[in-house]
Amino acid sequence: MSTPILSTKLYIPTLRSRVVPRSRLIERLREGLHLQRRLTLISAAAGCGKTTLLSQWIEDCSLPVAWLSLEESDDEPVRFLAYVTAALQTIGVDIGEGVMNKLQASSPLPLPINSIVTAILNSIAAKPAPIMLVLDDYHVIRSKLINDTLAYLIEHMPPQMHLVIASRDNPDLPLARLRARNQVTEVRTTDLRFTYAEASEFIRQANGLDLSEEEVSILESRTEGWAVGLQLAALALQGRQHAADFISSFDGNHHYVLDYLVEEVLQQQPENIQEFLLGTSILDRMCGSLCEYVLGEGAGDSSTSAISGQEILEHLEQSNLFMVPLDKEGNWFRYHHLFSDVLRQRLFRKGRSANSGKREAYELHRRASAWFERHDEHQEAFQHAIAAQDVDRATRLIEGGGMPLIFRGAVAPVLQWLGSLPKEELETRPALYVMHASALLMVGQMTDIEHKLLAAETKLQGVQDPNARDLLGHIFSIRATLAVSKHQPDIIMEESRRALEHLSPDNLPVRTATVWTLGYAYQLKGERAAASKAYHEALAVSQQIGHIMITIMATLGLGIVQERNNQLHMASATYRRVLDLAGDPPVPAACEAHLGLARICYEWNDLKGAELHGQKALQLAGQFDQTDRVVACEVFLAKLELIRGALGEAVARLAQAEYFARQHNYVNQLSSIAEAQVIAMLQQGDLCVATQLANQHKLPLSQARVFLAQGDTTGALAILEPLRVHMEEKEWADERLKVMVMLALTFQARGEELRASRLIAEVVAMGEPSGVIRLFIDEGQPMQALLRAAYASKPNHSYLDLLLHAFKTEGRGQQLEGGSSSLPTSPNSIQQAAYLIESLTRRELEILHLISQGLSNRQISEKLYVALSTVKGHNRIIYDKLQATRRTEAVMRARELGLL
Repeated sequence: MSTPILSTKLYIPTLRSRVVPRSRLIERLREGLHLQRRLTLISAAAGCGKTTLLSQWIEDCSLPVAWLSLEESDDEPVRFLAYVTAALQTIGVDIGEGVMNKLQASSPLPLPINSIVTAILNSIAAKPAPIMLVLDDYHVIRSKLINDTLAYLIEHMPPQMHLVIASRDNPDLPLARLRARNQVTEVRTTDLRFTYAEASEFIRQANGLDLSEEEVSILESRTEGWAVGLQLAALALQGRQHAADFISSFDGNHHYVLDYLVEEVLQQQPENIQEFLLGTSILDRMCGSLCEYVLGEGAGDSSTSAISGQEILEHLEQSNLFMVPLDKEGNWFRYHHLFSDVLRQRLFRKGRSANSGKREAYELHRRASAWFERHDEHQEAFQHAIAAQDVDRATRLIEGGGMPLIFRGAVAPVLQWLGSLPKEELETRPALYVMHASALLMVGQMTDIEHKLLAAETKLQGVQDPNARDLLGHIFSIRATLAVSKHQPDIIMEESRRALEHLSPDNLPVRTATVWTLGYAYQLKGERAAASKAYHEALAVSQQIGHIMITIMATLGLGIVQERNNQLHMASATYRRVLDLAGDPPVPAACEAHLGLARICYEWNDLKGAELHGQKALQLAGQFDQTDRVVACEVFLAKLELIRGALGEAVARLAQAEYFARQHNYVNQLSSIAEAQVIAMLQQGDLCVATQLANQHKLPLSQARVFLAQGDTTGALAILEPLRVHMEEKEWADERLKVMVMLALTFQARGEELRASRLIAEVVAMGEPSGVIRLFIDEGQPMQALLRAAYASKPNHSYLDLLLHAFKTEGRGQQLEGGSSSLPTSPNSIQQAAYLIESLTRRELEILHLISQGLSNRQISEKLYVALSTVKGHNRIIYDKLQATRRTEAVMRARELGLL
C-alpha cells in the first residue's frame, strides 16, 4: 500500500578527482541564483557532462540541495511526488506525514495534485533559508500530469526556492513565458562543449595522456567537445603506441564515433568483464548479489559461479568505466545512461542470429524480475517481467499475491502495459481484463469498465475452477463500487452479495472493499444497524492489511451513522479521525467528513465552523469525477445563507444546484434541494410554490410545514402523527426529533398547550445529550415561547438556559407580556460547562493547560512523550467540546468556564 523510497536516488553524485573545472558555466549558474530566477535548465544530449557540471556547482554552492535522480519508473504522479517529497525532506523541509499518507493511500479517485504541491510549497515557504531542488534525468518523464504539476510548482514557488532540471531534451514546460519574464537560466549542448583549453586539460591532466596540440585539436573537433566522446577516446588511447594513427582514423558524427570507441574499450577488457558489462546492461541500478543472480549464479547456472559481483562493480568504478555510485557505502551503482544504451544494443546483436541476442536479453530480464520479486521490490520485478515479454509472470506480479500491484502505487505502469497488450493475450487471460477494469476504476475512467468486465465474464462462463470463481467475485465487487457512485442500493447489495459468495476467503483486499460497499447499500436503505456492522467489519480487516482507502471510507460511514443516530459528539470525533487518515492535503473523499462536521457545527450553532467546513467540503468535492458531492455542499451552504437572511443569494445558489443536478442526472439530490427551496419560498411568502415543491418531491416534513404556514393544523397532524410512529419503528433518532418538533409546534398552533409542553419536554430531553441548538432556534418565536414555558416550570435547567440564551443572541427573541424575568440575561458558566461540554479527560485537561502556556503542538508532544498526530487529535476533540475553532478561542472559553 506504499511507494518504497530508494535512498540511492537521493544521493548527490560526488566529484571524481582531477575533474576539469567549468568556471564559465559555474559563473552562469551563479548569475541565475543572484538574479533570483526560478529555474535553471540544463538541456543537452547524453554524455555532455550535465550531471558533472551540477556536481561541481553544488560543491561550490552554499545552499542546501535536495537531489533526485529520476528513472523511467518515476513517470507516475504518485511515485514522482513521493520522491520529490523524500528529496526535500533530506534537507530538513518539514513537509509532514500527511503528504506521504495521502500519496500512499490507494483510491478510486483522481489524485489532488495541485493541493499536494501547495502543501509542499507551504512547507518550503515556512523554511526561510534558501534551498535548491535538483531533478536529474528529467527526460524520462513523459506524463502530461507530471509536467503540468511541475509547471504549477514553478509558477507558485516561494522566492527562497530554486529549481534545477537536467534533461536530454526540452521538458514540456512553459519555457517561453519563463524566458519572457527572465525567470530561467539555460545551459545547452553548445554551452557544454569542451573548449580547446578544457579538452586539452581533460586529456592531458585528467587522463594523463601526452598528446600534441594538433592531436588534441583533432579529438576536440571530431568529438565536438563532447565529454563522453573525449572520455572514451582517452580510454581507448591508454597504452597505445601510435596515438596519431588512432586519432587520424576518426570520422563521422559523434554517434558513430561512440560505437567505435565503445568497441575499442570493450575489446581491451578481459572476456569475463565484457560478459559482465553486457549481461548487466539491462539493469537500471545494480548491486553485487543482483548482478550475480542475473548472470546465472543465483539462478542456478554454475558457469559464472566464480563471479564476485561486488568486486567487479568496484573494479569498474575504480577504472572509470562509466559507473555512477548511488550510495555512499558503495553498494549500489548504475552505468552512465549512454553507455548502458550502447551495451544493450550490442547485447541484442549478440549471437549468430538476430533473435539469439533478444532471447538472451529476455532471459536476463526474467532473472532480474525474479531477484527483485524475492526482495519484495514488486514494481521493479514487474518492469523486468514486461521487458522479458513474460506475460504470465507480469500477470502474477500484478495480482501481487493477495495485494494487487495497483494498490501499491503502480496504477500508471499497469495501465500502460495492459493497454499495450494485443487482444489475443487478453482473450486468453480474463484476469487481465478484470485488473484493467479495476485500474480504470481507481483513476476514475468509468467509460470502458463494463466492457472489460463483460469480456472477462464471457471467458469465465462454464469454467469450474476456484481462481475463476474468485475472479467472478472481483467482477461483481467492481460493479458494486460503480453502483456506489450512482447511489443505487439494490444494485450495490446484489453485486456485493454475489461478490462475497464468489470471492476466496484469502482475497482480503477485495472482500474488504466489498463489505464496505454492502455497508453503503444498507446506509442508503436506512438500515443503520446493519450499515454500522458492515463498516466495523470492513474497518477491522482494512486496518489489519493496511488498506488505507477502505479504512477511510469505513470510518466515514461510521461517522454518518453516528450523526444520524444523533450521537453528535461521537460523530464529530469520527469525522476528525477521517481527516487524520486522509492526510494533509486530504484525499477528495475527506469532503464528506468536512460536510459532516459542517452539519454538526451548524447544529451546535457554530456558524463560523459550519461555513469553514462547508467551504472545505466544496473545494474537495470539486476534485470528484461523476459524483453529486458538489451539489450536496452547495445545498448546505444555501441553508446557511437562508438562516443569515441572505434570501436572494440562497435562492440563486439552490437554482444553480438544481440545474447542475438535473444536467448530470443527480436525481438523488433533488429532494434535499427542494426541501431547502420550500423554506426559501415560505420566507418569501410564496405558499403556492412551496406547496407545489413539497408535494412534487413527496417531502412529508415540508408538507406539514406548509400546512402550518397555511393555518391548516389538521392537515399537518394527518402527516406528522403517522410519520412519528414510522420514525420510532425505524429507530431513526434524527428524523424522529424533527417530527416531534413539528408536532409540538402544531399542538401549540391548535391551542393544545399541555400536549405541546409535554412533547417539547421530551424533545429537550432527547436533544440535550448531543447538544443540538439550531433544531430549536430555526423554528423562531413559536419555539421560543414553548421553551420559555418549559423554563418557567423548570427554572435553572441548564440546557433550557442555553437554548434561550441562543435565541437572545440570535436576535429572534421577543419578550413575553409581563417582562422577561423568566428568561435569564446570560447563561450560567457552570451550567454551560456541564451541558455545552463533554467531560474533559485528564489527558485533555493536561494538554489544555499546556496550550494555555503557549506551547506548540510539537513541544507538547515532546513534553508528554506522545506522537505529534496524537496531540493534534486531542486538540480537535478539545476544540469540539469547547465549541472553539482555534487555540486562542479554546483558551478563552476554558477560562470563562473555570477550567483554567
